[in-house]
Amino acid sequence: MIHIDPALAPADLTSSLDRFFSLAKTKITAIDREYDERKGSPVFTVGGKYTTRGWTEWTEGFRYGIAILHFDATGDQESLASGRERTVRRMATHVSHIGVHDHGFNNLSTYGNLRRLMLEGRIPQNEWENHFYELAIKTSGAVQAARWTVRQGGGFIHSFNGPHSLFVDTIRSCRILMKAHQLGHVLMAEGDKPISLLDRALQHIESTAKFSVFYGEGRDSYDERGRTTHEAIFNTTDGAYRCPNSQQGYTGFSTWTRGQAWAVLGFAEELELLDQLSDDELAPFGGRGAIEAMMLKAATATADHFIENTPTCGIPYWDTGAPKLHLLGDYRNRPAEPINPHEPVDSSAAAIDAQGLLRLGSWLQKHGRAEDGARYFQAGLTVARTLFAEPYLSTDESHHGLILHSIYHQPNGWDHQPDPTKAAYGESSMWGDYHAMELAVYLQRLINNHPYLTFFA
Repeated sequence: MIHIDPALAPADLTSSLDRFFSLAKTKITAIDREYDERKGSPVFTVGGKYTTRGWTEWTEGFRYGIAILHFDATGDQESLASGRERTVRRMATHVSHIGVHDHGFNNLSTYGNLRRLMLEGRIPQNEWENHFYELAIKTSGAVQAARWTVRQGGGFIHSFNGPHSLFVDTIRSCRILMKAHQLGHVLMAEGDKPISLLDRALQHIESTAKFSVFYGEGRDSYDERGRTTHEAIFNTTDGAYRCPNSQQGYTGFSTWTRGQAWAVLGFAEELELLDQLSDDELAPFGGRGAIEAMMLKAATATADHFIENTPTCGIPYWDTGAPKLHLLGDYRNRPAEPINPHEPVDSSAAAIDAQGLLRLGSWLQKHGRAEDGARYFQAGLTVARTLFAEPYLSTDESHHGLILHSIYHQPNGWDHQPDPTKAAYGESSMWGDYHAMELAVYLQRLINNHPYLTFFA
């Protein structure tokens, strides 16, 4: 269980964040200089150098988003130029990509961050440039919303596995529908029928809460409150739910910790957005009270499960049911061991979870639940303190990564093992590095009393 430090303050991490931003400049420059873009999107490192994996193009926006956020934190014009130029030159296909469920990852990390910086006055105002960013977000949201499966009682954005498949990951990617809705966009269907992007986003969020998250209510033999399944399977003939499954976790009946992290952060961010929507907007979809209760139930359940099942330092192992975890003994009551002979940790899950805990804690405190909010917020700070220090902070300037000991796909054996007698360790992922950067910018803004960082600006 995470040993939450109740006395830790965001300002206590100032020097760690400064060091992180300094190292990030070196890594951004090295990747721009050394990575061969003809190979496709950089995904994860092997021997400290970013390489690709031809499975799905879901990480390219993270690369450019890191540079854009580095400018956000430091004002470094070279980083801004790197992220901005490559967004224009390389991201258009991601806006119209009909084969993935990852639009919110790729396009909010790039077009979304650039638009936000313009609205904040951090980059020069340009009406047509802003239209360019907004058109990308609107189109991306509509394309994502078109990836639709009707289930009994609702619907969801299906994964790249096909119309039967609901991934827990997509809870964070469906932010693109919400932002596109805020910009006044709809998905136009046959017969010029407009489809509400808010409706589809809320249906997807509800499907994720109902089928990807467990609540200890007797749903099946492995129903633990707050655990998640990576994939929920549906019968596409009648829309009936069939079973849990997993693509990147150990099984559908254990918790792949990065999948759970997407839920912790995704529900927390959607709660923040809900505050920006009017009661009239929400009334056709069940009303604010019901929607908020559904999201909060999922957010707190997953956050509690993460806190209770993670080692004391806040870095989880890759799956709570990984088959060799028992060989580590009482692993939940001591700090994680990134170099061990049995099962890898996943620092990328920690980077995502930390931000989710901070946002959930902030939201609860804002809504009058100070004690509960403080617990989650302090848990997020505790995880962040671990993440921005060695052995997780990548201090070797020749290593492309920002955060070490990230895991991509343990079941497929894709992760590099520098020592074959040990579980995979010592490498970085583009999503882990991006979310560490986003976490760092979030914290820096709290410390400096700057505008609160949100995806919806």
